[in-house]
Amino acid sequence: MVASEPVIPGKSPTRQTPPKGPTPGTGIPVTSEARPKPTRSGVVWVAVVTALVLLLLLIIFILQNQEPARVMFLGLQGTLSLGMALFIASVAGGILVAVAGAARIIRLRSNARKHRVLRKQG
Repeated sequence: MVASEPVIPGKSPTRQTPPKGPTPGTGIPVTSEARPKPTRSGVVWVAVVTALVLLLLLIIFILQNQEPARVMFLGLQGTLSLGMALFIASVAGGILVAVAGAARIIRLRSNARKHRVLRKQG
């Protein structure tokens, strides 16, 4: 409703649609098609920057946790800095998750291959 338009009881106000075409002052269309699609190099750049920030935080964590910690595993024992021991434990956990994920992917691909063969036969 425009401010200069009088309000009449019982009459619904008129709706104004947003203007089509360029956004005022920018020359860029209002449509959602104007947003550029992400490129592979852009995605890689974001991933590299994110990884570097995480690596920096990890280095800070390890440097701040230098107290010695006694570690025992399968009869082996030794002393390691607390930060490094936690880092090694997290890497081992990540490897376990990656192995479980790889096993699941292999199983799904095997099932998909079986279904393709059955479709070709039937």
